[in-house]
Amino acid sequence: MDLGIKGKKALVTASSKGLGLGCARSLAAAGVDLVMNARGIDALEEAAEAIRDEFDVKVTIVAADITNEDTREQVLRAAGEPDILVTNAGGPPPGAWMEWDRDDFIAALGANMLTPIALMKACLPSMIDRGWGRVVNITSQSVKSPIPVLGLSNSARAGLTGYVAGTSRQVAGSGVTINNLLPGIHDTDRATSLDQGVMDAEGITREEARARRQAGIPAGRYGTPEEFGAACAFLCSVHAGFIVGQNLLLDGGAVNSTL
Repeated sequence: MDLGIKGKKALVTASSKGLGLGCARSLAAAGVDLVMNARGIDALEEAAEAIRDEFDVKVTIVAADITNEDTREQVLRAAGEPDILVTNAGGPPPGAWMEWDRDDFIAALGANMLTPIALMKACLPSMIDRGWGRVVNITSQSVKSPIPVLGLSNSARAGLTGYVAGTSRQVAGSGVTINNLLPGIHDTDRATSLDQGVMDAEGITREEARARRQAGIPAGRYGTPEEFGAACAFLCSVHAGFIVGQNLLLDGGAVNSTL
């Protein structure tokens, strides 16, 4: 399927690895030029060079912490007026409710709610002026089904979901869509970190931890960055203009619900 977005420009944050990289690669495969951001320059350069070689698109990189207001401005200056915005940032650490204090919640809100909101506020006006734009926020399945050990993430991402619900409907008439992708367990560094938490808590091997977590997924496996990226690229396509303010689960069926 031709996604109809060849020649457009996308800003994809936290895109040197994992789900962000999966989204960047799928957009590049559709002919989209990229502005890629991550904190680590080495992984970012490696990812960008591979995309340039494979897909022959323009890739600009900015090594910066997207959750920091000052360095975020560097990323936005490099991006200019993107047609597509994909927001992503690492999630807060797992833990128990009694361990978190106000500073922990402020940090989680800053990274996983206020940062994507700031990016949208910066990029939406030019999209509205041009009459076309796509925003996809990478959030979490936890906004549909809270994960007890990820209370910081549950809280921050639920706040972002509420913001998107209202904002998306205000900009849809200008040809701009905003939607959220809600990943379950995917084969990324984040999954490895959470596997480690299970290993440490229960004194089991990585293979046992992974098998235990896979047992809770009807699909029987972890997702891949490639299939996640393909879903993102479709939401960014010309075919997705009537999808507004939605929260699409990519979790292998792990969230057990009718709606």
